[in-house]
Amino acid sequence: MKITFYGAAGEVGRSCIMVESNDTRILLDAGIKLGEHTEYPLLPDSELATIDGIVISHAHLDHSGYLPHIYTAGYKGYTYTIKPTFELTNVLISDYVRISNPENIKREGILKMTKMHKLVEYHEEFRIKNLSIKLVPAGHILGSAMIEVNDGKHRLLYTGDVNFRTTRLLDPAYTEHLRADTLITESTYAGESDVFEGEKKTADMMVASINDTIKQGGKAIIPAFAVGRAQETLLLLDDYMRSGILQKVPIYMDGMIGKAMRIHRHNVIYCRDELQKRILLNDDDPFKSKNFNNVTTRQQRSRIMEGKESSIIVTTSGMITGGPIMKYLERCGNVPQNKLIIVGYQARGTIGRRLLEGAKEIFIDGKKVNISMTVERYHLSAHADKRQLMSFMSRIQGLKNVFLVHGEPGKQKEFQESLKDKYNVVIPQLAGDYTVN
Repeated sequence: MKITFYGAAGEVGRSCIMVESNDTRILLDAGIKLGEHTEYPLLPDSELATIDGIVISHAHLDHSGYLPHIYTAGYKGYTYTIKPTFELTNVLISDYVRISNPENIKREGILKMTKMHKLVEYHEEFRIKNLSIKLVPAGHILGSAMIEVNDGKHRLLYTGDVNFRTTRLLDPAYTEHLRADTLITESTYAGESDVFEGEKKTADMMVASINDTIKQGGKAIIPAFAVGRAQETLLLLDDYMRSGILQKVPIYMDGMIGKAMRIHRHNVIYCRDELQKRILLNDDDPFKSKNFNNVTTRQQRSRIMEGKESSIIVTTSGMITGGPIMKYLERCGNVPQNKLIIVGYQARGTIGRRLLEGAKEIFIDGKKVNISMTVERYHLSAHADKRQLMSFMSRIQGLKNVFLVHGEPGKQKEFQESLKDKYNVVIPQLAGDYTVN
Protein backbone atom coordinates (compact mmCIF):
# COMPACT_ATOMS: atom_id res chain seq x y z
CA MET A 1 0.00 0.00 0.00
CA LYS A 2 1.37 3.39 -1.03
CA ILE A 3 0.37 6.67 0.64
CA THR A 4 1.05 10.13 -0.79
CA PHE A 5 0.42 13.30 1.20
CA TYR A 6 -0.63 16.15 -1.09
CA GLY A 7 -1.59 18.37 1.86
CA ALA A 8 -1.87 18.59 5.67
CA ALA A 9 1.77 17.47 6.05
CA GLY A 10 3.47 19.71 8.60
CA GLU A 11 0.50 22.09 8.47
CA VAL A 12 -3.17 22.45 9.36
CA GLY A 13 -5.24 22.65 6.18
CA ARG A 14 -5.63 21.25 2.63
CA SER A 15 -6.01 17.64 3.76
CA CYS A 16 -5.57 15.45 0.68
CA ILE A 17 -4.10 11.93 0.84
CA MET A 18 -3.73 9.43 -1.99
CA VAL A 19 -3.92 5.73 -1.11
CA GLU A 20 -2.86 3.21 -3.76
CA SER A 21 -3.01 -0.56 -3.74
CA ASN A 22 -2.73 -2.90 -6.71
CA ASP A 23 -4.52 -1.00 -9.49
CA THR A 24 -6.80 1.09 -7.25
CA ARG A 25 -6.18 4.74 -6.31
CA ILE A 26 -8.40 6.76 -3.98
CA LEU A 27 -8.24 10.17 -2.34
CA LEU A 28 -8.98 10.62 1.33
CA ASP A 29 -10.25 14.22 1.57
CA ALA A 30 -9.69 17.10 -0.84
CA GLY A 31 -9.32 20.30 1.16
CA ILE A 32 -7.95 23.82 0.86
CA LYS A 33 -5.95 25.94 3.27
CA LEU A 34 -7.48 29.31 4.09
CA GLY A 35 -5.37 32.21 5.33
CA GLU A 36 -3.92 35.36 3.85
CA HIS A 37 -3.71 33.38 0.61
CA THR A 38 -5.66 30.23 -0.23
CA GLU A 39 -3.39 27.22 -0.71
CA TYR A 40 -4.33 24.07 -2.61
CA PRO A 41 -3.17 20.45 -2.43
CA LEU A 42 -0.04 19.65 -4.46
CA LEU A 43 -2.04 17.17 -6.51
CA PRO A 44 -1.29 17.49 -10.25
CA ASP A 45 -4.39 17.76 -12.42
CA SER A 46 -2.81 15.12 -14.65
CA GLU A 47 -3.36 12.58 -11.86
CA LEU A 48 -7.13 13.09 -11.69
CA ALA A 49 -7.97 10.70 -14.53
CA THR A 50 -6.29 7.88 -12.60
CA ILE A 51 -8.31 8.32 -9.39
CA ASP A 52 -11.00 5.68 -8.81
CA GLY A 53 -12.88 7.47 -6.01
CA ILE A 54 -12.77 10.22 -3.38
CA VAL A 55 -13.87 9.71 0.23
CA ILE A 56 -14.55 12.82 2.34
CA SER A 57 -14.22 12.60 6.11
CA HIS A 58 -16.28 15.72 6.89
CA ALA A 59 -17.59 18.98 5.47
CA HIS A 60 -15.08 21.59 6.65
CA LEU A 61 -13.37 23.32 3.74
CA ASP A 62 -9.89 22.21 4.78
CA HIS A 63 -11.12 18.68 4.00
CA SER A 64 -13.63 19.26 1.18
CA GLY A 65 -13.03 22.65 -0.45
CA TYR A 66 -10.89 21.37 -3.34
CA LEU A 67 -13.69 19.19 -4.73
CA PRO A 68 -15.09 21.79 -7.18
CA HIS A 69 -11.65 22.31 -8.69
CA ILE A 70 -11.11 18.56 -9.04
CA TYR A 71 -14.37 18.23 -10.97
CA THR A 72 -13.68 21.40 -12.96
CA ALA A 73 -10.31 19.94 -13.96
CA GLY A 74 -11.88 16.78 -15.34
CA TYR A 75 -12.35 14.20 -12.59
CA LYS A 76 -15.27 11.97 -13.61
CA GLY A 77 -15.57 9.61 -10.66
CA TYR A 78 -17.69 9.56 -7.52
CA THR A 79 -17.27 11.19 -4.13
CA TYR A 80 -18.43 9.13 -1.15
CA THR A 81 -19.78 10.78 2.03
CA ILE A 82 -22.23 10.47 4.88
CA LYS A 83 -25.53 12.27 4.02
CA PRO A 84 -25.15 15.38 6.23
CA THR A 85 -21.54 15.76 5.07
CA PHE A 86 -22.76 15.99 1.49
CA GLU A 87 -25.39 18.60 2.38
CA LEU A 88 -23.07 20.70 4.54
CA THR A 89 -20.24 20.50 2.00
CA ASN A 90 -22.48 21.96 -0.71
CA VAL A 91 -23.46 24.87 1.53
CA LEU A 92 -19.91 25.67 2.63
CA ILE A 93 -18.44 25.38 -0.87
CA SER A 94 -21.22 27.53 -2.34
CA ASP A 95 -20.46 30.24 0.22
CA TYR A 96 -16.70 29.97 -0.37
CA VAL A 97 -17.11 30.29 -4.15
CA ARG A 98 -19.52 33.23 -3.79
CA ILE A 99 -17.16 35.17 -1.51
CA SER A 100 -13.78 34.23 -3.02
CA ASN A 101 -14.69 33.70 -6.69
CA PRO A 102 -11.67 31.42 -7.25
CA GLU A 103 -10.35 31.28 -10.81
CA ASN A 104 -9.78 27.52 -10.74
CA ILE A 105 -13.48 26.69 -10.36
CA LYS A 106 -16.17 26.75 -13.05
CA ARG A 107 -19.93 26.43 -12.69
CA GLU A 108 -19.86 23.14 -14.61
CA GLY A 109 -17.44 21.72 -12.06
CA ILE A 110 -19.71 22.63 -9.17
CA LEU A 111 -22.73 21.06 -10.89
CA LYS A 112 -20.76 17.90 -11.61
CA MET A 113 -19.62 17.77 -7.98
CA THR A 114 -23.22 17.86 -6.72
CA LYS A 115 -24.29 15.08 -9.10
CA MET A 116 -21.36 12.69 -8.81
CA HIS A 117 -21.79 11.63 -5.21
CA LYS A 118 -22.73 8.44 -3.44
CA LEU A 119 -24.14 8.49 0.06
CA VAL A 120 -22.97 5.83 2.49
CA GLU A 121 -23.92 5.04 6.07
CA TYR A 122 -21.76 4.51 9.12
CA HIS A 123 -20.40 0.96 9.58
CA GLU A 124 -21.53 -0.21 6.12
CA GLU A 125 -18.70 -1.56 3.97
CA PHE A 126 -18.51 -0.48 0.33
CA ARG A 127 -15.95 -1.09 -2.38
CA ILE A 128 -13.96 1.07 -4.72
CA LYS A 129 -12.47 -1.51 -7.08
CA ASN A 130 -10.05 -3.62 -5.00
CA LEU A 131 -10.42 -1.62 -1.78
CA SER A 132 -12.96 -2.29 0.96
CA ILE A 133 -13.91 0.90 2.81
CA LYS A 134 -15.94 1.67 5.90
CA LEU A 135 -16.81 4.94 7.65
CA VAL A 136 -17.23 5.12 11.43
CA PRO A 137 -18.30 8.14 13.54
CA ALA A 138 -15.51 10.61 14.34
CA GLY A 139 -17.40 12.83 16.83
CA HIS A 140 -15.98 16.02 15.29
CA ILE A 141 -18.97 17.60 13.52
CA LEU A 142 -22.28 16.37 12.12
CA GLY A 143 -21.57 13.57 9.63
CA SER A 144 -17.83 13.39 10.38
CA ALA A 145 -16.19 10.02 9.90
CA MET A 146 -12.98 8.11 10.33
CA ILE A 147 -12.18 6.12 7.19
CA GLU A 148 -11.08 2.48 7.22
CA VAL A 149 -9.36 1.16 4.07
CA ASN A 150 -8.60 -2.55 3.60
CA ASP A 151 -6.79 -4.05 0.59
CA GLY A 152 -6.69 -7.61 1.94
CA LYS A 153 -3.11 -7.28 3.17
CA HIS A 154 -3.15 -3.98 5.03
CA ARG A 155 -5.73 -2.12 7.08
CA LEU A 156 -5.42 1.65 7.18
CA LEU A 157 -7.39 3.96 9.46
CA TYR A 158 -7.58 7.69 8.74
CA THR A 159 -9.02 9.81 11.55
CA GLY A 160 -9.82 12.97 9.63
CA ASP A 161 -10.60 15.32 12.52
CA VAL A 162 -11.62 13.39 15.60
CA ASN A 163 -13.14 14.06 19.02
CA PHE A 164 -13.43 11.60 21.90
CA ARG A 165 -15.66 13.64 24.21
CA THR A 166 -19.46 13.77 24.35
CA THR A 167 -20.69 17.16 23.17
CA ARG A 168 -24.07 18.83 23.14
CA LEU A 169 -24.57 17.56 19.58
CA LEU A 170 -22.66 14.34 19.19
CA ASP A 171 -21.46 11.15 20.80
CA PRO A 172 -17.69 10.59 20.94
CA ALA A 173 -15.81 8.94 18.10
CA TYR A 174 -16.41 5.23 17.68
CA THR A 175 -13.52 3.24 19.18
CA GLU A 176 -14.85 -0.32 19.51
CA HIS A 177 -13.28 -3.27 17.70
CA LEU A 178 -10.91 -1.17 15.59
CA ARG A 179 -8.12 -2.99 13.77
CA ALA A 180 -5.40 -1.37 11.65
CA ASP A 181 -1.71 -1.80 11.03
CA THR A 182 -1.42 1.81 9.81
CA LEU A 183 -2.97 4.96 11.29
CA ILE A 184 -3.05 8.42 9.71
CA THR A 185 -4.04 10.73 12.54
CA GLU A 186 -4.64 14.41 12.99
CA SER A 187 -2.30 16.11 15.48
CA THR A 188 -3.86 19.57 15.82
CA TYR A 189 -3.53 19.52 19.61
CA ALA A 190 -0.85 16.86 20.09
CA GLY A 191 1.76 19.03 21.79
CA GLU A 192 3.04 18.61 25.34
CA SER A 193 0.93 21.50 26.62
CA ASP A 194 -2.24 20.37 24.82
CA VAL A 195 -4.28 18.93 27.67
CA PHE A 196 -7.80 20.34 27.70
CA GLU A 197 -9.70 21.60 30.71
CA GLY A 198 -13.14 20.10 31.34
CA GLU A 199 -15.78 21.73 29.16
CA LYS A 200 -18.00 22.78 32.07
CA LYS A 201 -15.19 24.72 33.74
CA THR A 202 -14.32 26.40 30.43
CA ALA A 203 -17.98 27.17 29.66
CA ASP A 204 -18.54 28.62 33.15
CA MET A 205 -15.56 30.94 32.70
CA MET A 206 -16.69 32.02 29.23
CA VAL A 207 -20.26 32.75 30.36
CA ALA A 208 -18.97 34.74 33.34
CA SER A 209 -16.87 36.82 30.95
CA ILE A 210 -19.86 37.40 28.65
CA ASN A 211 -21.95 38.49 31.65
CA ASP A 212 -19.22 40.99 32.53
CA THR A 213 -19.30 42.35 28.98
CA ILE A 214 -23.07 42.71 29.13
CA LYS A 215 -22.79 44.50 32.48
CA GLN A 216 -20.36 46.98 30.87
CA GLY A 217 -22.86 47.62 28.05
CA GLY A 218 -20.72 45.88 25.42
CA LYS A 219 -21.20 43.28 22.74
CA ALA A 220 -19.67 39.79 22.90
CA ILE A 221 -18.61 38.76 19.41
CA ILE A 222 -17.80 35.08 18.84
CA PRO A 223 -16.28 34.05 15.49
CA ALA A 224 -17.15 30.41 14.85
CA PHE A 225 -17.00 27.85 12.07
CA ALA A 226 -20.47 27.75 10.49
CA VAL A 227 -20.56 23.97 10.91
CA GLY A 228 -19.85 22.41 14.28
CA ARG A 229 -18.39 25.10 16.51
CA ALA A 230 -21.27 27.51 15.87
CA GLN A 231 -23.92 24.93 16.81
CA GLU A 232 -22.07 23.76 19.91
CA THR A 233 -21.54 27.36 21.02
CA LEU A 234 -25.14 28.38 20.39
CA LEU A 235 -26.57 25.39 22.24
CA LEU A 236 -24.23 26.11 25.14
CA LEU A 237 -25.32 29.77 25.29
CA ASP A 238 -28.98 28.74 25.05
CA ASP A 239 -28.64 26.26 27.93
CA TYR A 240 -26.95 28.84 30.17
CA MET A 241 -29.51 31.51 29.25
CA ARG A 242 -32.45 29.19 29.94
CA SER A 243 -30.99 28.35 33.34
CA GLY A 244 -30.65 32.05 34.20
CA ILE A 245 -26.86 31.93 34.60
CA LEU A 246 -26.32 33.91 31.40
CA GLN A 247 -28.03 37.29 31.37
CA LYS A 248 -30.82 37.45 28.81
CA VAL A 249 -29.81 39.52 25.80
CA PRO A 250 -30.32 38.90 22.07
CA ILE A 251 -28.16 36.17 20.56
CA TYR A 252 -27.56 36.87 16.87
CA MET A 253 -26.48 34.29 14.26
CA ASP A 254 -24.77 35.75 11.20
CA GLY A 255 -23.26 34.23 8.05
CA MET A 256 -23.97 30.65 6.96
CA ILE A 257 -24.85 29.56 10.49
CA GLY A 258 -28.63 29.73 9.95
CA LYS A 259 -28.49 27.39 6.93
CA ALA A 260 -26.20 25.01 8.82
CA MET A 261 -28.63 24.98 11.76
CA ARG A 262 -31.45 23.87 9.46
CA ILE A 263 -29.32 21.04 8.06
CA HIS A 264 -28.52 19.91 11.59
CA ARG A 265 -32.22 19.89 12.45
CA HIS A 266 -33.08 17.87 9.33
CA ASN A 267 -30.33 15.36 10.16
CA VAL A 268 -30.89 15.13 13.89
CA ILE A 269 -30.89 11.31 13.56
CA TYR A 270 -27.08 11.63 13.30
CA CYS A 271 -26.91 13.53 16.59
CA ARG A 272 -26.74 11.98 20.06
CA ASP A 273 -29.84 10.19 21.37
CA GLU A 274 -30.47 12.70 24.15
CA LEU A 275 -30.79 15.52 21.64
CA GLN A 276 -33.12 13.48 19.44
CA LYS A 277 -35.39 12.68 22.41
CA ARG A 278 -35.37 16.30 23.52
CA ILE A 279 -36.74 17.33 20.13
CA LEU A 280 -39.01 14.40 19.26
CA LEU A 281 -40.47 13.55 22.67
CA ASN A 282 -40.46 16.84 24.56
CA ASP A 283 -41.08 19.24 21.67
CA ASP A 284 -38.02 21.19 22.86
CA ASP A 285 -36.03 22.12 19.77
CA PRO A 286 -32.78 23.93 20.66
CA PHE A 287 -32.07 24.59 16.98
CA LYS A 288 -35.14 26.84 16.93
CA SER A 289 -34.68 28.50 20.31
CA LYS A 290 -36.47 31.80 20.88
CA ASN A 291 -33.15 33.14 22.14
CA PHE A 292 -31.68 33.00 18.60
CA ASN A 293 -32.09 35.73 16.01
CA ASN A 294 -30.94 35.07 12.45
CA VAL A 295 -29.30 38.04 10.72
CA THR A 296 -30.54 38.05 7.13
CA THR A 297 -29.82 41.54 5.74
CA ARG A 298 -26.99 44.08 5.78
CA GLN A 299 -29.38 46.64 7.22
CA GLN A 300 -30.14 44.37 10.15
CA ARG A 301 -26.41 43.82 10.71
CA SER A 302 -25.80 47.57 10.66
CA ARG A 303 -28.52 48.14 13.26
CA ILE A 304 -26.92 45.53 15.53
CA MET A 305 -23.46 47.07 15.19
CA GLU A 306 -24.67 50.65 15.68
CA GLY A 307 -27.20 49.90 18.41
CA LYS A 308 -26.39 50.62 22.04
CA GLU A 309 -27.92 47.41 23.39
CA SER A 310 -25.71 44.63 24.65
CA SER A 311 -25.86 41.44 22.63
CA ILE A 312 -24.05 38.22 21.78
CA ILE A 313 -23.09 37.75 18.13
CA VAL A 314 -22.01 34.36 16.79
CA THR A 315 -20.73 34.79 13.26
CA THR A 316 -18.46 33.43 10.57
CA SER A 317 -15.70 32.92 9.74
CA GLY A 318 -14.16 30.97 12.58
CA MET A 319 -10.56 32.00 11.89
CA ILE A 320 -11.51 35.55 10.80
CA THR A 321 -10.49 35.00 7.17
CA GLY A 322 -13.64 36.54 5.69
CA GLY A 323 -17.40 36.75 6.16
CA PRO A 324 -19.48 39.02 8.41
CA ILE A 325 -16.92 38.95 11.25
CA MET A 326 -14.83 41.41 9.23
CA LYS A 327 -17.64 43.98 9.34
CA TYR A 328 -18.13 43.49 13.06
CA LEU A 329 -14.43 44.02 13.74
CA GLU A 330 -14.34 47.06 11.47
CA ARG A 331 -17.27 48.69 13.27
CA CYS A 332 -17.01 47.30 16.80
CA GLY A 333 -13.34 46.45 17.27
CA ASN A 334 -12.33 49.88 18.54
CA VAL A 335 -14.89 49.92 21.38
CA PRO A 336 -13.19 48.91 24.67
CA GLN A 337 -16.45 47.63 26.20
CA ASN A 338 -16.81 45.03 23.46
CA LYS A 339 -15.17 41.62 23.62
CA LEU A 340 -13.95 39.14 21.02
CA ILE A 341 -14.23 35.57 22.23
CA ILE A 342 -12.21 32.93 20.35
CA VAL A 343 -13.52 29.37 20.74
CA GLY A 344 -11.77 27.43 17.96
CA TYR A 345 -8.43 26.79 16.31
CA GLN A 346 -6.68 29.76 14.69
CA ALA A 347 -4.18 28.84 11.96
CA ARG A 348 -0.94 30.68 11.40
CA GLY A 349 -1.34 33.61 9.05
CA THR A 350 -4.97 34.29 9.97
CA ILE A 351 -6.28 37.46 11.61
CA GLY A 352 -7.64 35.32 14.43
CA ARG A 353 -4.14 34.05 15.23
CA ARG A 354 -2.68 37.55 15.15
CA LEU A 355 -5.34 38.88 17.49
CA LEU A 356 -4.72 36.03 19.91
CA GLU A 357 -1.02 36.91 19.86
CA GLY A 358 -1.83 40.50 20.88
CA ALA A 359 -2.15 42.48 17.63
CA LYS A 360 -3.73 45.89 18.22
CA GLU A 361 -4.29 46.71 14.59
CA ILE A 362 -5.33 44.64 11.59
CA PHE A 363 -6.05 45.34 7.94
CA ILE A 364 -9.41 44.63 6.34
CA ASP A 365 -9.65 45.22 2.60
CA GLY A 366 -6.49 47.33 2.82
CA LYS A 367 -7.90 49.54 5.57
CA LYS A 368 -6.24 49.68 8.98
CA VAL A 369 -8.55 48.80 11.86
CA ASN A 370 -7.54 49.58 15.43
CA ILE A 371 -8.46 46.95 18.01
CA SER A 372 -9.16 48.15 21.53
CA MET A 373 -11.78 45.52 22.42
CA THR A 374 -10.70 42.72 24.75
CA VAL A 375 -9.68 39.47 23.08
CA GLU A 376 -10.11 36.25 25.05
CA ARG A 377 -9.83 32.56 24.24
CA TYR A 378 -11.96 29.74 25.66
CA HIS A 379 -11.03 26.33 24.32
CA LEU A 380 -14.22 24.63 23.09
CA SER A 381 -12.45 22.45 20.55
CA ALA A 382 -13.93 19.53 18.62
CA HIS A 383 -10.47 17.96 18.30
CA ALA A 384 -8.81 15.39 20.53
CA ASP A 385 -5.86 16.39 22.70
CA LYS A 386 -2.60 14.48 23.09
CA ARG A 387 -3.76 12.34 25.98
CA GLN A 388 -6.94 11.31 24.18
CA LEU A 389 -5.09 10.47 20.98
CA MET A 390 -2.62 8.25 22.83
CA SER A 391 -5.43 6.43 24.59
CA PHE A 392 -7.19 5.94 21.27
CA MET A 393 -4.10 4.45 19.65
CA SER A 394 -3.71 1.94 22.46
CA ARG A 395 -7.15 0.53 21.57
CA ILE A 396 -6.35 -0.15 17.91
CA GLN A 397 -5.47 -3.81 17.48
CA GLY A 398 -2.34 -4.55 15.46
CA LEU A 399 -1.18 -0.96 15.11
CA LYS A 400 2.42 -0.59 13.86
CA ASN A 401 2.71 2.53 11.71
CA VAL A 402 1.54 6.04 12.61
CA PHE A 403 1.56 9.04 10.24
CA LEU A 404 1.02 12.44 11.86
CA VAL A 405 -0.87 14.99 9.75
CA HIS A 406 -3.01 18.11 10.25
CA GLY A 407 -0.76 19.67 12.88
CA GLU A 408 1.98 22.23 13.38
CA PRO A 409 5.56 20.89 13.10
CA GLY A 410 6.55 21.65 16.69
CA LYS A 411 3.59 19.82 18.14
CA GLN A 412 4.11 16.88 15.79
CA LYS A 413 7.74 16.47 16.86
CA GLU A 414 6.71 16.46 20.51
CA PHE A 415 4.05 13.86 19.77
CA GLN A 416 6.48 11.74 17.78
CA GLU A 417 8.82 11.63 20.79
CA SER A 418 5.97 10.39 22.98
CA LEU A 419 5.07 7.59 20.55
CA LYS A 420 8.37 6.41 19.08
CA ASP A 421 8.92 3.59 21.60
CA LYS A 422 5.59 1.96 20.65
CA TYR A 423 5.12 2.62 16.93
CA ASN A 424 6.95 3.49 13.74
CA VAL A 425 6.03 7.18 13.71
CA VAL A 426 6.38 9.25 10.53
CA ILE A 427 5.91 12.98 10.07
CA PRO A 428 5.36 13.00 6.29
CA GLN A 429 6.67 15.62 3.89
CA LEU A 430 4.40 17.55 1.52
CA ALA A 431 4.03 15.55 -1.70
CA GLY A 432 6.02 12.76 -0.08
CA ASP A 433 5.02 9.17 -0.79
CA TYR A 434 5.48 6.25 1.60
CA THR A 435 5.07 2.51 1.19
CA VAL A 436 3.56 0.43 3.97
CA ASN A 437 4.97 -3.11 3.95
